[in-house]
Amino acid sequence: MVLHLQDVSLRREEKWILQHIDWEIEKGEHWVLYGLNGAGKTALLNMLCAYYFPTSGQVEVVGKTFGKSILGDQLRRKIGIVSAGFQAKLNPLDSAFEIVLSGAYASIGLYEKPTSEIREKAIHLLRQLGAIEYADREYETLSQGEKQRILLGRALMGDPELLILDEPATGFDFIAREALLKTIAKIAKMEGGPTIIYVTHHVEEILPEFKHALLLKKGEVFAKGQTKEMLTSKNLSAFFETPVECIWRNERPLLVLKS
Repeated sequence: MVLHLQDVSLRREEKWILQHIDWEIEKGEHWVLYGLNGAGKTALLNMLCAYYFPTSGQVEVVGKTFGKSILGDQLRRKIGIVSAGFQAKLNPLDSAFEIVLSGAYASIGLYEKPTSEIREKAIHLLRQLGAIEYADREYETLSQGEKQRILLGRALMGDPELLILDEPATGFDFIAREALLKTIAKIAKMEGGPTIIYVTHHVEEILPEFKHALLLKKGEVFAKGQTKEMLTSKNLSAFFETPVECIWRNERPLLVLKS
């Protein structure tokens, strides 16, 4: 079991952010965490990474039980995360290669001399992600899509058990988004690769590799299960409280408002 949440609630500043969350993810499953802005997705992710602790309920992530295990860096080394917010923490003058290398040490910046084995691993990942051609360029000179590939490489350097992709295509145009999603599909198919949670509020980003979905609404689980069973016109109309149609084409969903 990669993730086990049982009746988890979170209260902050006299407000319930999350309530009665039950969620289990087994190794090798890939899940979508779907919800609108303000649904509580960020709070839930912060909890999975042990930045927040539950007000009530039981949390176990990658074998670490909150309240019983040593968390902090030991937990986070088993979790890779890619998010737009993380980019701001990086040194824009570091090369793409240096940023990927730093993932082996879970550090912001490269402060240790990498071994030849670590360097070879980083080069292998850069090739897998189609990013080797700009490995020596400064991070700030890369396009948004190139930056996300580098962050994916950095996240994979630590061989994480769980990979969290938090709105990774935010601000992308259609072509850049589809190129990034193609890369994510490749990671999802890697033999021995990490379990992935893909966080989004755009159904058109959901790939066929993500067989399971949890719909989060106002801090509570609205529904969870097989993605195709969750993303139906009837279910999403109830979720949005407005009539919508969910159309499936090429194993991908598309959402439109009903007139």
